[in-house]
Amino acid sequence: MTAPAGIDPRGPRFAAWITSALLLIATVLGLVEASQPATAQFGWFAYQPLASTFTPGSVLAYRATQPAFLLTLVIAALFLWGVLSPRTQPWGVLFRTLVRPRLDPPSELEDPRPPRFAQGVGLFVVVIGLLLHLIGVPWALPIATAMAFVAAFLNAAFGLCLGCQLYLLLQRAGILGRAPRLP
Repeated sequence: MTAPAGIDPRGPRFAAWITSALLLIATVLGLVEASQPATAQFGWFAYQPLASTFTPGSVLAYRATQPAFLLTLVIAALFLWGVLSPRTQPWGVLFRTLVRPRLDPPSELEDPRPPRFAQGVGLFVVVIGLLLHLIGVPWALPIATAMAFVAAFLNAAFGLCLGCQLYLLLQRAGILGRAPRLP
């Protein structure tokens, strides 16, 4: 099996800057929401209903409409888009059309499989946070977005792609990609 054509390594780093900004916002929103009890705001008066007045559906609806949840859902959709169709993913299209024409050609190209795998790892982390948030684990969403933020920021700022490193480790172990070499 031949390796697919290479990609400009600056593209995933550009996308990581945008993703890390979105994840930072989602983390801050999630921390604010997790630290406050469920209240209803009526002008200057805040009412905290008793837990017995909530129905399971209303609690789920409340959790699913919180800003941190909604932003993280959008981020998860972007991660999924990056896994399923990296050529049409918005940050890649933005990089190829607006940024790359203004840069010198890359000195070397990168295998697209590790960054694509890294998108899948990001998707996995934020989906776990979303699901745990929906079932009522209070700090799950900000912890998941913070973990994804750290990974995205390391990629953006320092070029250290944790998901790519995991891909290479799994590839060396023979779990992904090529089969292990026999002596």
